[in-house]
Amino acid sequence: MDHQPKFFENLSGTGKAIGVLTSGGDAQGMNAAVRAVVRMGIYVKAKVYFVYEGYQGMVDGGDNIVEVSWESVSSILQVGGTVIGSARCKSFRTREGRLQAAYNLVQRGITNLCVIGGDGSLTGANLFREEWSGLLEELAQKGKIDEEAVKKYAYLNIVGMVGSIDNDFCGTDMTIGTDSALHRIIEVVDAIMTTAQSHQRTFVLEVMGRHCGYLALVSALACGADWVFIPEYPPEEGWEDSMCVKLSENRARKKRLNIIIVAEGAIDCHNKPITSEKVKDLVVQRLGFDTRVTILGHVQRGGTPSAFDRILASRMGVEAVLALLEATPATPACVVSLSGNQAVRLPLMECVQMTQEVQKAMDEGRFVEAVRLRGRSFENNLNTYKLLSHKKPDTELPKTNFNVAVLNVGAPAAGMNAAVRAAVRVGITEGHKMFAVIDGFEGFARGKIKEISWGDVGGWTGQGGSILGTKRTLPAKFLEKIADQMRTNNINALMVIGGFETCDRIKQSASGTKRRVFIIETMGGYCGYLANMGALAAGADAAYIFEEQFDIRELQANVEHLTEKMKTSIQRGLVLRNENCNENYTTDFIYQLYSEEGKGVFDCRKNVLGHMQQGGAPSPFDRNFGTKISAKAMQWISKKLKETYRKGKVFANTDDSVCLLGMRRRNLVFQPVAELKTETDFVHRIPKEQWWLKLRPLMKILAKYKTSYDVSDSGQLEHVAMHSPKEAETGAI
Repeated sequence: MDHQPKFFENLSGTGKAIGVLTSGGDAQGMNAAVRAVVRMGIYVKAKVYFVYEGYQGMVDGGDNIVEVSWESVSSILQVGGTVIGSARCKSFRTREGRLQAAYNLVQRGITNLCVIGGDGSLTGANLFREEWSGLLEELAQKGKIDEEAVKKYAYLNIVGMVGSIDNDFCGTDMTIGTDSALHRIIEVVDAIMTTAQSHQRTFVLEVMGRHCGYLALVSALACGADWVFIPEYPPEEGWEDSMCVKLSENRARKKRLNIIIVAEGAIDCHNKPITSEKVKDLVVQRLGFDTRVTILGHVQRGGTPSAFDRILASRMGVEAVLALLEATPATPACVVSLSGNQAVRLPLMECVQMTQEVQKAMDEGRFVEAVRLRGRSFENNLNTYKLLSHKKPDTELPKTNFNVAVLNVGAPAAGMNAAVRAAVRVGITEGHKMFAVIDGFEGFARGKIKEISWGDVGGWTGQGGSILGTKRTLPAKFLEKIADQMRTNNINALMVIGGFETCDRIKQSASGTKRRVFIIETMGGYCGYLANMGALAAGADAAYIFEEQFDIRELQANVEHLTEKMKTSIQRGLVLRNENCNENYTTDFIYQLYSEEGKGVFDCRKNVLGHMQQGGAPSPFDRNFGTKISAKAMQWISKKLKETYRKGKVFANTDDSVCLLGMRRRNLVFQPVAELKTETDFVHRIPKEQWWLKLRPLMKILAKYKTSYDVSDSGQLEHVAMHSPKEAETGAI
């Protein structure tokens, strides 16, 4: 059945007023969400209002509720925190306070609210919605509004977006601010690693997470921590001995530093707190190690939002406005969330209820249930950490007699080393003998292959580039020699990590008051993903990519559009160009065109980012993603080896014995390479269909272009799904 696109043009916001507020603790990316709500709201011809200082501003009214324009949200995308303020509000918890808030909204005709905050803020919004008609009746009885206003503004629509660095809200894979907080934590861990190795120290890091251990767990996974304490999964009785034994073993293996990560809400199995100071004292008293405590505190809330958070928040903001436009009196308040790479809508109170169930399970000591309620992603993180963090004694490991080799191919990419580490350790846990191939297929042909142990990959997670070495050489001309090496070393399976064979740095802003346009060239071959997503993350005005052909007329229209914008209060323009988008419209050509046409209005600068994009330490997402998909791939290899092993040999000659592992919509999918032939453009080395092209209109809408936006995947209110423990082993990230 053919996919029939559905476009949002028939959803008009004319006559509607939307209020946007941020509430509770601030989180990086909130401003990106605010910007998207304002611009999408104005785009569909609705009035949009800032509600300053959260619910307090709604209760106080006056200058706290202000209609805004397109320019009001210019240059806030890269700013941390929230420019419209956030405050705890006791008065909104009272009916009298909510009555005053309703009056202030009705005075401005606001009957659509977009609330960005945590579960407490969203619960308050839902109560406000439920009371709305009663509040209006009371206002009418008191003579503050007339009966016509009661009828005209009879219903309040609520859409929530979760802004919380803790990722403590059930129903979404990631909340706004979580990825940025992980960046802050990993920056500190990477810095600490250098000083700790100099002095052979143990560091105890305390991270935020009073009720949720996500930050602690994922940062432990991303830096290869020796031990992690989280509220959902307390250590077993006698953990003190187990931890000290492990630290001693690691130090005996010449590991110069130990890292222990403690969530601020960590508890033992009797619900007693485990503090960072308690852990430090234990290590000092039992082992005599030089041990230091670092409490990260509000550093985790600070700094600029990551590219991931900017894109997430921008997508959520646009989806929130669509949800408000489509809402009816019968529609429950919903929350916009992320599942895989899909934006989904879920009933707000179902999510809140499940979030509260997690805390209840922890309070009652049902910790296995608490982990399950957190969702597939959390459970998968925990299972992967347990698998990789502690090596069983050799006597307890199975013996399969299978030899598995790991190699990197193509250009180096951040996260490759984390993937190799995970593959090696999972392979050893499965009972295989693991081999590392140096310098890709070329090295394989030359016999550059060696056995690799558990300890050999310690500390690899945070390393950039490819420690094994990688070359772009394709295997075709080495096939016979590679086959000889596989026979000589009795290799039963190959795990290949690489490309077909990081864009947050794209943030340029004009200094002072001079109007300036930056032309940025990104890498990616013929694939425009970096240019497109970088443009969305950086608030660019245009992004030229190979997948969407353009001509001189479009270039001229873009220049004119940008020139008109720069005549207003807009100070900065940004244009991205994928390196192979067009052989004639080069970066120099576009730079000269914009320079000439913008004379008297703005000046231009150009920047070719080049190999800087491949360099540096991997982001928390790349470390985590690389680790988890690699672990999953190795478990798949083990399963296939067992299935095809007969009479001392492996008979793997079916299509599904060579698969590519990657994310499709909401799940990780193993797809036979034979099937990919029909879906691949081999000349340009890209898929024939790119999922992210659906996001291109978002960039154009947020840059004030008229365009069509396919909302076929939007609009369906789903329910929060409970999953079985087995599901954590399937497609979740």
